[in-house]
Amino acid sequence: MVDEKKMELAKQVYQTLCEAIEKREWRFGKDEEQLLVHFGVGGDDLPMQFVLVVDAERQLIRLLSPMPFKMSESKRMEGAIATCVASFGMVDGNFDYDLSDGSIVFRMTASFRESVIGDGLFQYMISCSCAMVDRYNDEFLALDKGIISIEDFFNFFSCNVFCQFNFQFIPFIHFNHR
Repeated sequence: MVDEKKMELAKQVYQTLCEAIEKREWRFGKDEEQLLVHFGVGGDDLPMQFVLVVDAERQLIRLLSPMPFKMSESKRMEGAIATCVASFGMVDGNFDYDLSDGSIVFRMTASFRESVIGDGLFQYMISCSCAMVDRYNDEFLALDKGIISIEDFFNFFSCNVFCQFNFQFIPFIHFNHR
């Protein structure tokens, strides 16, 4: 059971979240009892769905964005490697992967414990997650459809991460193809 003080703060955070989305003039659904909002955004290619949940007990905001497809069974291990590669260089957020069904979800969290949360945090979370999901979703799909190989995925994204920091990187993964 959530204590009254935590629940009051969570409701304030939820209200700020709703106002931040309304400020962008986006249509969204909400569940005030569960402190949840959901909305969709049109990306450069694939549509993006987002769910934001205010967790009163843990004093967290969770943003989740599932990919609109699942990795096919024959590509599940490559999907696992790809989500690790994609998440490696991220400052905020990461991709979660369910090996059992091939689903990929972008996740970002922020704590509001003993904090004042403003519109700027939500704008950041929404903007950052939109950019990350839009950047990677078509590459995950191309990998699943066989348009690119896991090596292509690895080389493209690992170069982006390491080149921006001037790291010298020697690939240590050898892919065995059957």
